[in-house]
Amino acid sequence: MVAVAILAAGRGTRMKSSLPKVLHPVGGKSMLERVLDSCELIQPSRYFVIVGYGAEQVKDQIGDREKVEFVLQQQQLGTGHAVQQLLPLLSGSNEDVLVLNGDVPLLRPETLEQLLNTHQNNQNAATLLTAKLDNPQGYGRVFCDEQNYVQKIIEDRDCTREQKLNQRINAGVYCFNWQKLAEILPHLSAENDQKEYYITDVFTSLSPVMAMDVADVQEISGINNRQHLANAYQILQQRIKEKWLLEGVTLVDPDSITIDETVEIAPDTTIEPQTHLRGKTVIGSGCRIGPGSLIENSEIGDQVTVLYSVVSDSTAEEGTRIGPYAHLRGKAKLGADCRVGNFVEMKNCQIGQGTNVAHLSYIGDATLGEKVNVGAGTITANYDGVKKHQTIIGNHCKTGSNSVLVAPITLGNEVTIAAGSVVTEDVESDALVIARSRQVIKQGWRMNPTD
Repeated sequence: MVAVAILAAGRGTRMKSSLPKVLHPVGGKSMLERVLDSCELIQPSRYFVIVGYGAEQVKDQIGDREKVEFVLQQQQLGTGHAVQQLLPLLSGSNEDVLVLNGDVPLLRPETLEQLLNTHQNNQNAATLLTAKLDNPQGYGRVFCDEQNYVQKIIEDRDCTREQKLNQRINAGVYCFNWQKLAEILPHLSAENDQKEYYITDVFTSLSPVMAMDVADVQEISGINNRQHLANAYQILQQRIKEKWLLEGVTLVDPDSITIDETVEIAPDTTIEPQTHLRGKTVIGSGCRIGPGSLIENSEIGDQVTVLYSVVSDSTAEEGTRIGPYAHLRGKAKLGADCRVGNFVEMKNCQIGQGTNVAHLSYIGDATLGEKVNVGAGTITANYDGVKKHQTIIGNHCKTGSNSVLVAPITLGNEVTIAAGSVVTEDVESDALVIARSRQVIKQGWRMNPTD
């Protein structure tokens, strides 16, 4: 059994933000959410999130997660002081405790599983994650014997010239035998320049302590400012794109494409340059997405094309073509084999199979049947200044160019609307609607004609 403690109390002043540092997003999830997700493989019995600055904001974002308990660190007096807050909560516990930082969002679940297995298989009092850096300057050095048992940890400023040659550094991720740690925590001292209690001070009193080197040093990247945040995002993007390339997805110019970790893509789909996939988006097989498209929190069926368009919170079924320059939002739902063309906006609507809205139209708060043809410039006038109203159009209808349907309104099946009509009343099936003034031509109309 293992409990997880995540240190998330700091403000992160170098982020220059009122948002707590651990809530800053990296690829569709906050840093803290990523740290929590990295623990899934080890199946913790409890999660302790140690909060301080912005505690209520942190609780609001992740408070609905199972097994999460919030621990308030009223004063932020160092990492050792943060872990001390667990003493009354884990009194008498014989669990191991994994201590993580809420601003280190790139740890892989497999790494934490390996760390825990190393700790438990060797019955260590403590096991710390370490890394070997080409340039370890500024980091505390970890000195081990041939079996990776820790002999000492020395801060960079205290190392001799020979000791500085050691490339193994402390990554700040620890697994402890709680019973042994709990005996030492109350006796930590703050006699240092920062007047803080450091968790690393416990290692001189624990035995055995073992180090485990992380295979990919990028995993331990901490976030202290916006530059670090951008770097972490690039690392995450590289991982995500490599995954989808190996899964049979074509990424044309991967450097110009961004994909959230929460996105799912089926094989044989092509993602064109300058395309961005966000949130809980699902892309089917054989699609062409982009170039120049943004899709977020949407479901795209097989063999769908989305060209230079924005699709948000919407659905497009198999064989549908979207764009260029279309905008779907607010739960627009397109059936199979639809066509949504140039400069069309759709909002909160259901579009039947085989329906075409080819260009220059707004379809909002509407239900369209199958094989409807919407002429250029058709608008559903859904708002009366107070409320939104529905437009319902039956199967096999046609609207002429520059038509306006003033909601609430219902058209039956096989209704044709003449170009330039403003329709304000319901129409039965099999009808032609002409709702415009008769054309009048007046020759010689000018009051003062010129020669």
